[in-house]
Amino acid sequence: MQRFLLRRLRRNILWVTLLVMVWLLCSGSALAGSIADRVSVFPHWSGKPAVQPSEGDLVYPAWMDGPWRMTSTLEEMVAPLTPEVVTPGFEGNRQFLDVPIEADIHFQKARVAQGKFLNRPLKNAEGVVSDRAFNGLSLARAYLGDDWVEAVKVDPDNPNRQITFLKDNQQLVSTVTGRAVEQPDHETFITTEVFQQFFRGGRPTVYLNEVENTTAYHFEQDHIVADQITAVYLSPQDPDYFKAVDQPVALYRYGLELYPARVQG
Repeated sequence: MQRFLLRRLRRNILWVTLLVMVWLLCSGSALAGSIADRVSVFPHWSGKPAVQPSEGDLVYPAWMDGPWRMTSTLEEMVAPLTPEVVTPGFEGNRQFLDVPIEADIHFQKARVAQGKFLNRPLKNAEGVVSDRAFNGLSLARAYLGDDWVEAVKVDPDNPNRQITFLKDNQQLVSTVTGRAVEQPDHETFITTEVFQQFFRGGRPTVYLNEVENTTAYHFEQDHIVADQITAVYLSPQDPDYFKAVDQPVALYRYGLELYPARVQG
């Protein structure tokens, strides 16, 4: 049973990656032009993005405030190092090409720490942030199914860390380690994050691949569109690590559409 559960989780891990990317975003300093340039040359990525250590919560533009109905569609998938290296689940994910997946997500105003000194917040300011617990659960169930996902919790002391609780006492732990943000104009918001995931619930702990999520959001009057790319990198524990080092071994490109959702009264 343990082997079956792990095989199923690895088959679906790239979809969990998308869930985390949409809502588990944190603040960082802008690196002018670098993320937009990276998106424009997809899928010709030869290394990891330039990011800074993750601290605090990501403050989104004001136009992202509110409840949204999101549609995500896998539009393109590339295995740059095939046939030498192909990640588990890559071929199985072809069934999702051009298939829209829908979920409700929330963004809301909150008091957000802006920077730290001696591990304490310098100041708090109001900003738009993701409703992490709601979004994590909504997206996880949309991709993996209600019977597979029991709950999603965010570390109260670290917004960069979440745990997805799965059936049969399995857990997926995701931790953002680095990020960068750009806002080239009032209607565009671009972010990239690198995070690590590991699966636990048996012995020993199974370390999973390092993942990058890069998303360019654009506000269009009454809705939001986004170009989203997920890149998978092998961990040093992987036997094929030296065949890839810092090159992505799987790339997935999604088209996102967010329309205002009706609030249930």
